[in-house]
Amino acid sequence: MSGLNLKNQRVLVVGMARSGLAATRLLRRHGAQVVIYDRKGPEEMEYDINSIPPDVKIVLGEHQQLMSELFDLVVTSPGVPLSNPLLANSIDRGVPVISEIELAFQTKSPDLHFLAITGTNGKTTTTALVAHILHEAGIPSAAAGNIGLPLTQVVEEMDRGMVAVECSSFQLETIKDFHPLCSGVLNVTPDHLDRHHTMENYSAIKSRIYMNQDADEYTILNHDDVWISGFQPECRVRYFSTDSPLEKGVWVKDGMITVSLEGESETICSLSDIRLRGRHNLENILCAVGITRAVNISPQAIKRALITFEGVRHRLQEVRTVNGVLYVNDSKGTNPDSTIKALNAFSESIILIAGGRNKGSDFNELASYIAQKVKALVLLGEARSIIRQTVLDKGFMDIVEVNSIEEAVSAAHSIAQSGDVVLLSPACASWDMFRDYEERGDLFCNAVCALGEDEVCV
Repeated sequence: MSGLNLKNQRVLVVGMARSGLAATRLLRRHGAQVVIYDRKGPEEMEYDINSIPPDVKIVLGEHQQLMSELFDLVVTSPGVPLSNPLLANSIDRGVPVISEIELAFQTKSPDLHFLAITGTNGKTTTTALVAHILHEAGIPSAAAGNIGLPLTQVVEEMDRGMVAVECSSFQLETIKDFHPLCSGVLNVTPDHLDRHHTMENYSAIKSRIYMNQDADEYTILNHDDVWISGFQPECRVRYFSTDSPLEKGVWVKDGMITVSLEGESETICSLSDIRLRGRHNLENILCAVGITRAVNISPQAIKRALITFEGVRHRLQEVRTVNGVLYVNDSKGTNPDSTIKALNAFSESIILIAGGRNKGSDFNELASYIAQKVKALVLLGEARSIIRQTVLDKGFMDIVEVNSIEEAVSAAHSIAQSGDVVLLSPACASWDMFRDYEERGDLFCNAVCALGEDEVCV
């Protein structure tokens, strides 16, 4: 059932990437008159515009011709800031500006429910894990949203079940009625401050994930996070903690994952049964356990999922071992805190490949970790000079600068010795050199596979 009457409505879609194209197809199927815009020219487009329905008006490059046109609704892709002239003009005129996930919520079947996950780091792993748990429980399910699959595509293909939805701050910024059955917030650390400007603003946007939930629905929050501790949801709150036993929530007791949302505590499984490395992944797991127990998934199904889940591509993905050196793809580590967590996942000596586009981050804390834990630092991308100076200020000198992922892998390979880890965890966005973090990670994996043919790549 649609919450929006889209028939014959004039809708502007801003952004012609995956979510914009999926939103356009959904809008046309609901009878809207659609104009889709992207600032890139035809030769720069990364997606097939031939897949756009022929009755959709396509505008590329200059946006001026659209400024005077009247629209009933604007659907914006997450990468487009609200300061964009088209969006700002629409807001000034009182035209609703919504995200693609809001459009999906407004047009979904009433028998399809969302479990929404946000946080600075760990969203993709947690979203994939929640979807895996739902699958193990026999529930029709998918993982969508910021994870890469547009939510509007999923709601067109599914009419019942549950969808694990990864929500970025960019998407949450323009939700109106988006209402998950349960939500979770993993952490809030500095990121995207080039767009959100302050931590207070960024944190407030993250907290929007539960703003429409009912008083009897749950949000699962990180008890150990300083910014999340200030959240004040009107729905039910249950916390998870890797540090502290909790009266209610999800925690670790005697090496066992333990959960209690209302009644007596239940044991899910032993930490030794889980394949994912690192304390940050334990946070992801505890949040996923809380979310799925809150919607009555059995402890048995959750356990089956936890002991079989191996993680996701580009997130501490173990690519291969060459001459005793483990190569790890953490291309989704796009901010300093994420890279710190990746460094902490290994006790081995690390050659770190980092750099890319800075999103307004402070690299001082990361530089301290590099000085303590890293054998050599290989830098590339726009932010390499600021990262280089920051680590030099900490007394770290073992730095190599390169101009491509292939050069980075070659440099790391020449430095590494048996027992070392070569870790791609850039602490930066990918947009200076690559289409997205996936392309960056794939190129890393390809370069690692090219080092030799004696072992199988994953």
